Order: sequence, then structure tokens, then C-alpha cells
Amino acid sequence: MDKGWQHNYDLGKKAFEDNNYDSAILYLEKVSADKSNFADVFNMLGLIYYSNSRFEDAIKAFKRALEINPNYTEVSLNLAVIYNELGQFDKSTEVYENARKTRRDAQSYLDPYVKGKLAKMDAGLGVIYKDLGFYAQAVEEYRKALLLSPDFVDIKTSLGVVYRDMLDYESSVRELDEALKIKPEYSSPRVQLGLTYYTMGQQEKAKTEWLKVIRAEPGDKMAQMYMNLLLSPR
Repeated sequence: MDKGWQHNYDLGKKAFEDNNYDSAILYLEKVSADKSNFADVFNMLGLIYYSNSRFEDAIKAFKRALEINPNYTEVSLNLAVIYNELGQFDKSTEVYENARKTRRDAQSYLDPYVKGKLAKMDAGLGVIYKDLGFYAQAVEEYRKALLLSPDFVDIKTSLGVVYRDMLDYESSVRELDEALKIKPEYSSPRVQLGLTYYTMGQQEKAKTEWLKVIRAEPGDKMAQMYMNLLLSPR
């Protein structure tokens, strides 16, 4: 069973680093089919193709990597080397000169997979700060994580929860609403949005959000627990 592109990426990169190109190419080609915006995957594929004398495939892979990240100096040099070996000296010189020009206006680049890893590290620090009661620092870490991966719903949800703990209900609602715009079917931000409304004293709005969750997922224990709290006599 295919465990997903992340699994193939990790195995492919490990095989590449171990010079096990036969295995690496199998995994990395799967990744390139699923995720077409990973410059380092196309660079590794280009080097494997080059080692197998598949020069045209190598050129295509390196060109694709440069489309994704024009600032990838290593790829430019790899492409220049191939052109040079094929006797296409004008193209080799052109690639090299373009690389030099690009570097002058260079901006940092990270592949999405690496961004995701770094975002999770920042979010992990956010959890620690929150647990210790350092809410402002937790917000800062979650914000840093979202700069890297703005569509990580779990991180946006955690940020909304921290804002609620800070009694900044407006920001809490905003973050949780944004999380639901990204994944409307995701129950966690909706449950938390209901809890924020409940904390604000807006019980009807809380009830509306929790009922949405229960209707979509009757077995959701968190939403049902909060509904029971809402409906219990006080």
C-alpha cells in the first residue's frame, strides 16, 4: 500500500544519499508525479538521469527545478555541465550567466516539504509556551509556523485557542473562521469556534457550530460533550 508522497520522499532522499539510485528513482518519480513543486526532487532525478546517461531527461529535470526555484545555483551548474559535455557550449554559458544574474536579486527558497517540517517545529514550540502559560510567545511561534505553511489547519486552530485563552475573542474567532475556510469539513476548528462563542456568552452561536459537527460526525465526542454542557440545567 502506498503510504503517501512524504514516505516516498523520505525513502527516495535516503536512497539517493546512499547512492542507491535504482531505488531512489522509483520513489522520487512517484513524488514528482504527486508533487510537482519540489525543486530538490527534480535536481536529484536530474543527477540520477545524468548518471544513467539519460541526458535529455536530466536536462528536463534540471530545467523544471529551475522553473520552481531560479535561485538554485547547484541545479544551474548541473545543467551547465551537461550542456558542456554535449558540446552545447553556448547553452552552457547562457545557463551559467543566468545563474549569476539571478543571484543578484536572490530570495530565499525552501521546498514545501521542508517548510512543513519547520512549521511543525515552530508549532511545537508554540505548544510548549502555551502549556507554560506564555501566551504571547505561543502566538509568536504559531505565527512563524503559519508564515511557512499558511494552510496548516491544526496550527491555525491552535492559534485560535491561544487567543481565546488570552481573552482575545475577536482574534480567536477570526483564526478559527479562517481555518474553516481552508477545511470546512474539519471538525476541530468548528468545535473550538463553538467553545469560543460559549466563552463569550453567545450560546446560540456555540450551539449552531456544535450541531454542525454532530450532524456531520455523530460520533464526535467533543462536540457532544459541549452540547451536553450547554443543554444541562444550571
